[in-house]
Amino acid sequence: MGETNSHRTHRAGDADRRIGRRALLIGGTAAAAGTAALAWDDMSRMWWRMPGMEKPRKLGEVDFAGAGWVAASSANLRTADRPEDYGIDRVIIHVTQGSFDSAVKVFQDPGHGAATHYIVRKDGYVAQMIRELDVAFHAGNRDYNERSIGIEHEGFVDKPEDFTDAMYEASARVTARVCARYKIPIDRKHIIGHVEVPGTDHTDPGPGWDWDRYIPLVRQARTAKA
Repeated sequence: MGETNSHRTHRAGDADRRIGRRALLIGGTAAAAGTAALAWDDMSRMWWRMPGMEKPRKLGEVDFAGAGWVAASSANLRTADRPEDYGIDRVIIHVTQGSFDSAVKVFQDPGHGAATHYIVRKDGYVAQMIRELDVAFHAGNRDYNERSIGIEHEGFVDKPEDFTDAMYEASARVTARVCARYKIPIDRKHIIGHVEVPGTDHTDPGPGWDWDRYIPLVRQARTAKA
């Protein structure tokens, strides 16, 4: 579930990514190439990253229409403007190793250092805790955090009975909408388990997660009428 202690190193690195270094690099390259418009476009998307600035957003707004909003601690994410600043090309499947309520609690704990965008309960209820435009600290790998959406599932990796029909179907609908929104192929290269993230020490979603069932469900949900 989420990032382990290794994330605290990643979070410190994230804090250094501000307008100065990137804007200067892009601005210098653009000037050298005679394309100042590119530098201006990049800086216009990044002004809100300066200290004290934050991109405007509506309180309680969700990206998946069927989700309920339950905010994660701001310490467990990095505000961003995806996919404008970081492209999204992955969905990462997690298992909470506990109850839905316990996952919500730790994601709201600023000392935990990790959270996912969504949590899916056994009965199919979906909570969104982080907006998709923001970078959730969930993968234990900074690059994968920036390029992915994280979805937690209530249960334990060694109890496949925790993965109910309602959970699979609700999760598939979330993933289908994410894939549609960012034009992500629905396959096992782009929809992966936490265990498949480079450098991770996690094992979720575990051998009990039925990929042969899940991927077709996502494809089915992708083609279904909204």
